[in-house]
Amino acid sequence: MPGDWNRTEVEALVADYLSMLASELRGEPYSKTSHRRALAPLLRGRSDGSIERKHQNVSAILIELGYPYVFGYKPLGNYQALLAEVVADRIGTDLALAATVRAAVDAPAPLPAVADLISRWEPPPEAAPAPAYPPARERWQPTRPPVNYLEREARNASLGRAGEEFVLRFERARLLAEGREVLAEKVEHIAVTEGDGAGFDIRSFEVDGRDRLIEVKTTAYGKQTPFFLSRNELAVSRRFSEQFHLYRLFRFREDARLYGLRGALDQVCHLDPVQFAARVKAGSS
Repeated sequence: MPGDWNRTEVEALVADYLSMLASELRGEPYSKTSHRRALAPLLRGRSDGSIERKHQNVSAILIELGYPYVFGYKPLGNYQALLAEVVADRIGTDLALAATVRAAVDAPAPLPAVADLISRWEPPPEAAPAPAYPPARERWQPTRPPVNYLEREARNASLGRAGEEFVLRFERARLLAEGREVLAEKVEHIAVTEGDGAGFDIRSFEVDGRDRLIEVKTTAYGKQTPFFLSRNELAVSRRFSEQFHLYRLFRFREDARLYGLRGALDQVCHLDPVQFAARVKAGSS
């Protein structure tokens, strides 16, 4: 048995993974199989399955560090400490990769042209267990602390508005498919008509006419990419838990799809506090 992965192996695998990520973010074609075949001689007889799992581990670490991951390598936790250390150090010093990620998350987002909107709906991802240990961001201090690019993407106004427009059309198509033409005409883009303070983006309807309040979260990346909530969105999801739905759009730029969560968001999601509102304490000067 080859045993634990050593530093030489880990560094080779991480470098190869990040080269695939950079290609994907730039829209350049590449072959995972070709990459794996080129990588294998640098490893100590690792099986394809072992390499695949290690790639999935890298995906999990990148998410924790606020980076997108390679599509197709579903994040897998319970990773080697050395692997997390190498990933964190590498992205903390790789300025070219950071520039590629920054350009990708900041790019304007056109509204995808989709003929059959209803077919874009999928079930939510499998429930993830609550983390048993602090994320990589808190456990390792790379040379240059990484920017949370997933949070930055969430602030991309063009992407957010395009996602809302997509859901607006999706909801009208859903209601029309149910024969509810009058309700379809009444679907309202609340983020436009009332602003961003409502705690949800779209007012739609159930087929019986009850309100469906929809908050839209959009990413260009994979289904397992985390999303970010405001205090107000959480409060509204609690107050209107029977009517509140979160629609998560993913792979939006390449192959837009979505899933939904219903109810209070702290009941259907693990929430990780990533920001604090700070006020100066008395006597601190």
